[in-house]
Amino acid sequence: MLSSAAFIAFMGGVLPALLWLVFWLLEDRLHPEPKHYIIFCFIAGMITVPFAGYIERAVCSSLSGGVCSLPNVSFLVLVCWAATEELLKFFAAYFVALRTRVFDEPLDAVIYMVTAALGFSAAENMLFLYSCLNLNPGSGCLAPTILSQTIITGDLRFMGAMLLHTLSSATIGLCLALAYYHGARSRRLAALSGLILATALHTSFNFFILGSGSNATFWIFLIIWLGIIAILLGVERVKRAVPHYS
Repeated sequence: MLSSAAFIAFMGGVLPALLWLVFWLLEDRLHPEPKHYIIFCFIAGMITVPFAGYIERAVCSSLSGGVCSLPNVSFLVLVCWAATEELLKFFAAYFVALRTRVFDEPLDAVIYMVTAALGFSAAENMLFLYSCLNLNPGSGCLAPTILSQTIITGDLRFMGAMLLHTLSSATIGLCLALAYYHGARSRRLAALSGLILATALHTSFNFFILGSGSNATFWIFLIIWLGIIAILLGVERVKRAVPHYS
């Protein structure tokens, strides 16, 4: 029997991700991807979260002497954490779809990367909510004042993390899309460039959020939204290069 905490965590983690996924799928509505590949890619993104947690704890153990409390981690640890998550999301999309025949047009790279990212974000948010509602009942998460404060300031976890994961993975997908009609070497360089750029974006977000707190939240989120707008403009450029989107 599913507990109320588990149900709330599931709905709060998965529903926002699915709504955001629908928006991105509409970008490919003229030539939609097979639904089962989208589902598998989303689930694969979710499955990578425990692996990310294990690797990130190992990074703390080796680079910070086991000190993993935020915001006391070093910049190097933040880079390693960001690189770990970006690589795992990429591998989720790659092994499910990008190495198969369903990757048959440039825009697919963006769709599958975003799908894996949203699955990852959904699982992260589910674990966060479940921990708050069930594992730490003494923390006051369920108190109305604490809950409302979490909703107001929790965009760093929910909206912020989801937008960040979407932006960083979409960046990798766009790099792959722009290199789609080039040779294998160019596509590998595009994947590497996308991973480096996504890691830089991810690290910068974490660094400035931890260093500036809520004072810089507006500007950080503005930059993320501008980044997503830039990705959407890039998607339109990719569409113009494909005959059935013209």
